[in-house]
Amino acid sequence: MSIRFALKLGAAAAAVTFALPAAAQGESAADYPSRPIRIIVPYTPGAINDVLARRIAQRLSESLKQSVVVENKPGGGTVIGTEYVARADPDGYTLLQTAAAHSINPNLMSKLPYDTIKSFSFITLVGTSPYVMIATPNLPANTVPELVALAKAKPGQLSYASTGNGGSAHLMGELLKDMAKVDIMHVPYKGLAQGLNDLASGQVHLSFSTYTGAMSYLKPGRVKALAVTGKQRMSVLPDVPAIAETYPGYDASGWWGYVAPAGTPQPIVDKLNRELNKIVQAPDFKEMFKSEGVEMLGTTPAEFKAHVEREMVTWGKLVKKASIRMD
Repeated sequence: MSIRFALKLGAAAAAVTFALPAAAQGESAADYPSRPIRIIVPYTPGAINDVLARRIAQRLSESLKQSVVVENKPGGGTVIGTEYVARADPDGYTLLQTAAAHSINPNLMSKLPYDTIKSFSFITLVGTSPYVMIATPNLPANTVPELVALAKAKPGQLSYASTGNGGSAHLMGELLKDMAKVDIMHVPYKGLAQGLNDLASGQVHLSFSTYTGAMSYLKPGRVKALAVTGKQRMSVLPDVPAIAETYPGYDASGWWGYVAPAGTPQPIVDKLNRELNKIVQAPDFKEMFKSEGVEMLGTTPAEFKAHVEREMVTWGKLVKKASIRMD
């Protein structure tokens, strides 16, 4: 065998060797999906996170003509379910419906089993929703200025409940404390239900809840709404002011988005982006969640990634200033 022939043969073999993994990476976007897709929700069933995922899954199944199944994998402040997706095959068949905790956790935990940005292919930010700051009915304050005045008159004597150290409600309370320069005691609970029950009975004074969580207590008058945490008022609570009306720049909303494992082929990411955005931007879908206090969006992958990066910076500053840690 001549050296020239050997080199040609080696080059051909190398071409085949490198071609095989590329072909094995997955099917084309035109053929995708050819089997069921799983949406991992890193929360327990029943809350707005779960409801949103299941309604999206139903419509995504209809549009893709393939089964889409929701699996709940709670635990570790969403870390368990998130790590599961980070380690899944990057083939578009395992997706994560992530939320605000995704941008908070890297500031709270010294070591995560994944990289918040690099371990994922970002798809779309599907929706956002302010929280409602609610109070026990007997609290002698009905507005944010009145609350702040009361807190300054009684430093350390008022308390607010949250779903746990480092959670969204905890950070919303810390953000208000920082901007208003008040001392309000944080009382963490393992779940929102017990916290809201204690709020209704007056054992704690304040809390921050999703709209859906708050309404079951607001409608019968077991608690009262003082403000909402977004940049502006919510259309479903037009008479409840935003905290930002008293403290400009206050903006703390819950959000939900979709990611896949890093390395998912871009054509598949693009297809999922198109399909998910069509679902959440459909007028009937937007109206359905408007009544739940959620604004449906639908963004580009780059816009969603930038959103998470901004949130990481925002919450990182607060977490450091308030010395909040989970490990």
